[in-house]
Amino acid sequence: MDRGAKEAPMEPKERAGRKAAEWIEDGMTVGLGTGSTVYFTLVALGERVAREGLSIRGVPTSVDTQRKARELGIPLVGLDEVEAIDVTVDGADEIDPAFDMIKGGGGALLREKVVASISRREVIVVGPGKQVERLGRSFALPVEVVPFARPVVERALRALGLDPRLRRDDAGAPRRTDNGNEVLDCASPDGIADAPALERALAAIPGVVESGLFIGLAHVCVACDADGSVAVSERPA
Repeated sequence: MDRGAKEAPMEPKERAGRKAAEWIEDGMTVGLGTGSTVYFTLVALGERVAREGLSIRGVPTSVDTQRKARELGIPLVGLDEVEAIDVTVDGADEIDPAFDMIKGGGGALLREKVVASISRREVIVVGPGKQVERLGRSFALPVEVVPFARPVVERALRALGLDPRLRRDDAGAPRRTDNGNEVLDCASPDGIADAPALERALAAIPGVVESGLFIGLAHVCVACDADGSVAVSERPA
């Protein structure tokens, strides 16, 4: 390479993803999230494992993340080998000022919530446009459901004022999660007025496996803007 040549500037998502990797220290058990921005966190961690000898144990939140982490040389363990996770780095489809989130655009909501629930610290990394004043206005809320129960769940969701649509693959068949379930993407044109209450209502519907509402689980938000700037904020006390 020409020594006078400059490296190409990093894309905003890469800048934010790499920044989030700074929370990871030697000896940690690390939750590895899913998504296009978190991918760059995985790349940065793989580089540190190879270059610094960083010793970590990764817990992947999806089959896709598991594959990518192995390709990058990140050591992995299963939930049967850990009782708690030091830090999880994950993405979000939306995050509001209270740090409540909608997640699950990639279909990994159940595994992501399980990992988040045993994490001492959850670092959320997001790209441009993911910080919102009210959840649900621009991104449909994913709800993972048992296929057998889908008709019953759809009726219950409509009774809550939501408009569920079955997520399908390119061939038109129901898209299945890593757990073999289906996803209903629920539109809410006016947004979600009370996210904690809706999360509780969804959890009470028989046949709902998990919702994409993540309440009180995020501690840090690493957000990048379209101009490449990165802002770090802590959840309000």
